[in-house]
Amino acid sequence: MVDYKNFNKKKFLITGALGFIGFHVCKKLINKGYLVYGIDNINSYYNIKLKLLKLPELGINVSNLKDNNLYKSETFPNFKFSKLDITDISKLNNLFESCSFDIVINLAAQAGVQFSITNPYTYIRNNINGFTNIIECSKNHKIKHFIYASSSSVYGDREDVPFKEEDNVDHPISLYAATKKSNELIAHSYSHLFNLKTTGLRFFTVYGPWGRPDMAPFIFLKNIIEEKPINVYNNGNMLRDFTYIDDIVNGVISVDSNENLKKFSIYNIGNSNPYKLMNFIKILEDVIGKKAKINFKPVRKGDVLKTYSDISKIRNDFNYNPTTTLNIGLKSFYDWYNKYIYNKNII
Repeated sequence: MVDYKNFNKKKFLITGALGFIGFHVCKKLINKGYLVYGIDNINSYYNIKLKLLKLPELGINVSNLKDNNLYKSETFPNFKFSKLDITDISKLNNLFESCSFDIVINLAAQAGVQFSITNPYTYIRNNINGFTNIIECSKNHKIKHFIYASSSSVYGDREDVPFKEEDNVDHPISLYAATKKSNELIAHSYSHLFNLKTTGLRFFTVYGPWGRPDMAPFIFLKNIIEEKPINVYNNGNMLRDFTYIDDIVNGVISVDSNENLKKFSIYNIGNSNPYKLMNFIKILEDVIGKKAKINFKPVRKGDVLKTYSDISKIRNDFNYNPTTTLNIGLKSFYDWYNKYIYNKNII
């Protein structure tokens, strides 16, 4: 139980606060007693009903959110929220000037590999321009630590595994991956030029409650439950380092615990225990109690064939230790879906 009379005075800004990872990071920090300010532009990349469902979980009970308004949580006195877009530099500057943030965790981005193939400018606007805005504000307002989301996609379609932070990442095979690599380069320049401490986190195939409905775990779960076919690409010959959301969040939170961290750092956050896609589907079938109807398809542009994280660096520096097995994680995901989504006309 949080002692709300004695908050930890460190103040966090979380961008993308109603996204998959951002929401869970907010909840974790709130429950640890930190002062947390979340922002999200609530875009329509996927059904916004799923994002709006998260607001009451954070104690924000508003039927009509207005841009830039400040909403205070009715449940958590240490949480505030604003609907704000990081591509709006003027309003972002105003936010930084009105709040004295200590740590920024930038999880706002336009997600999705396939969407980036047909909507390139959306990715440049959000993942390049928006990222530059938020890191520039962090520099100008003397933020102590700038933490940001990168992606396992920066490794491209590599044959040699597991993926290590020192591997060459100069050959992304999607625009989404290219924007994430660009974020790392921009962060490096800010660390070098302005002495800003930056830490990039390369996430590996995150799944779990409140997951994105455009990702395979969500699509597979929904369609198997509804007895609809699922599309399995490259005839199922894919390897994925599925990582449960709680393990991801523990990794995100941990990287601010070391005061001696280098000015510029990159870490993999994965499970380091990849599964063949067909094995993943088999476990999901067992959890649901139904067989999948599978349409095998050829590989899609932009899709990598395997992801596999080497997590020795984050384990050594922060004692990161993912503990959630795929069976347990998928059961938790299934239980959440039944409670919040199934038969509720949301997704």
